[in-house]
Amino acid sequence: MKAIILAAGKSTRTMPLTATRPKCLLKVANKELLLYDFEALEGLVDTVYLVLGYKADMIKEFVDKVKHRFSFKIKFAYQTEQKGTSDALLKFFEQFPDFKGRFIIIPSDDLISPKDLKRCVEEEFCILANPVEDIRSFGAVFEKDGFLDKIIEKPKEQITNLANISVYVLDESVKEFLLKVKESSRGEYELTDAITDFAKTKKMRVLKVSDYWIPITYPWSLIEANKFLLSRISESKISGEIEQGVHVKGKLILGRGSIIKSGVYIEGPVVIGENCKIGPNCYLRPYTTIGNNCHIGQATEVKNSIFFDNSNCAHLSYVGDSVIGYNVNLGAGFITANLRHDNANVKSMVKGKLIDTKRRKLGAIVGDNVHTGIHTSVYPGRKIWNNKTTLPGEVVRKDIV
Repeated sequence: MKAIILAAGKSTRTMPLTATRPKCLLKVANKELLLYDFEALEGLVDTVYLVLGYKADMIKEFVDKVKHRFSFKIKFAYQTEQKGTSDALLKFFEQFPDFKGRFIIIPSDDLISPKDLKRCVEEEFCILANPVEDIRSFGAVFEKDGFLDKIIEKPKEQITNLANISVYVLDESVKEFLLKVKESSRGEYELTDAITDFAKTKKMRVLKVSDYWIPITYPWSLIEANKFLLSRISESKISGEIEQGVHVKGKLILGRGSIIKSGVYIEGPVVIGENCKIGPNCYLRPYTTIGNNCHIGQATEVKNSIFFDNSNCAHLSYVGDSVIGYNVNLGAGFITANLRHDNANVKSMVKGKLIDTKRRKLGAIVGDNVHTGIHTSVYPGRKIWNNKTTLPGEVVRKDIV
């Protein structure tokens, strides 16, 4: 059995986090999304093909670092111009013309349960689907007697609640249908068109997700995924040093070379990476992940947030329901406002439009290499893009782009 992972796209809805790296290399619970894919496929397949495009070299460099952990081979194909998922798979077949047999195709940037992938592989042909509240952001799956009838991409109305999660078991005969796909109204060649035609010739079992599927659509999707994964931590693992005077309540993962200094209060589940300095006298609240080589210092409170590697928040600050990028320095007195006065859902700007995040609490999204001046305050749901700075006392009312 083979696997094909589509990892060529440039994710614009997760900007600014994906301005500097492909979405599949964003971390949740201190692990890259692509690494979760690899772990889920271990034992199911003998070869994994990655279709690369946007920032391909970064993905190849990452694969070189982790491939020794897995029994399967890893090979690469390329989609130099991102024209959609159907085109990506077609480019794969062009570069591997002798490829034959069944394969599972998965996205590179969602969290999908290994149990559900295994269930799908056990069927001759399969599509995984999941009920959602709003189908308009997904492909709508229609079935007859448990088999796929058709997929309608991003319908304008709630015509069904069953969403396509882009996991399929197919064989090489899908190639003839890829060649027939026409450009969609979105200007892309949609794989779902080819899958619908394929299902007319091969019976594709529709399986509903039984364990979990977490789509990573927006920056705040990482917060939701992080909370889910941390809630599944069954026991603490302490590889670093904890000084006297530290209080830990709940599960804690502490990486090698990290130190938690006296006066720190931790309410788990919390994950802390390697070579971090935590404290003295700070407060880490549940569902917080701190990356490698980070410093969280004196009188700082962090709640339900993600810090990527090499970032610091050393003094007198509050970070709630936020994502902080790589190599960020948050000046003393940095404050995120994560709740509107009217208790309404927080809105955030995505691709020039203000959208409802469907979150009552959302703090800041901070890109890589940001340095903030002391006493910077950020309105709920605002973004600070990569390499930007703020002045002392600045109030971030609109995104800093």
